[in-house]
This record gives sequence, C-alpha cells and structure tokens, in this order.
Amino acid sequence: MELAVADVTNKRLKPSVEDNGTTQTDSEVAKTVEEETAVATLASEQVELEIANILDKINRFTNLVSELLESGKSMLKELSNEFEERIIVIHKEQMEKWQEEIKELRLLDTSNEEADGLLLNAKYLLQNIWGES
Repeated sequence: MELAVADVTNKRLKPSVEDNGTTQTDSEVAKTVEEETAVATLASEQVELEIANILDKINRFTNLVSELLESGKSMLKELSNEFEERIIVIHKEQMEKWQEEIKELRLLDTSNEEADGLLLNAKYLLQNIWGES
C-alpha cells in the first residue's frame, strides 16, 4: 500500500508568482517550498513511525499466535499421551478384573462339580439302602 503524500518538490517554480497584484521573489518562493517540504517530511515521518508501530504490533501478535499454537500442540500432545496411558491402565485393570472373575467362576464350577458328585454318590447310596430293605 502506497501513501499519497503531496510532493511539493516536483512542482515547477516560476521566478515570481503573482497573487492579487503582489509578487514573490525567488527567495520567498524557495522559503515557502522549504516550509511545505518540511511539513510534508514531518508528516511523512510521523506516518512512517505509525506504520512501523503497526508492523511491530503485527509481528508481536504473529509471534504470540505462533507461541500459542506451539504451546497448544505441546499441551494436546501431552494430554493425548496421558489419555492413552490412562486408557491402557483402565483396560489392563478391567482385563485383570475379568480374569479374576473367570478364575472365581472356574473355582465355583469345580466346587459345584465336586458337590454334585457327592450328591450323586449320596443319592446312589440312599437308593441302595432303600432298595435292600
């Protein structure tokens, strides 16, 4: 974006300028041109300073955004790793719990089979006793 600043140095100067019947000498015209140039240069420098300040703000904001993105990525990666580790621990704990339940069910089944065998033997004995009498 280019700034439109009045460039008074490109104007063609006449040795004398008539204005309502008065004439200016070359030195007066030169002095007027120098004053206008000084004002334009001062304004131009101020604009350049403002532009430099805005560009500095843009750079700082861009750096801040970059830092936030990196920080966010890092935080999300750590969170993802922690999440993964926690899910693995939960899975492991659940597997151990279910394996313990399977072990208890097998022990219960074995005990039930033994009890069933004893009951069948007792039934057989009772049938034999009742059958002999």
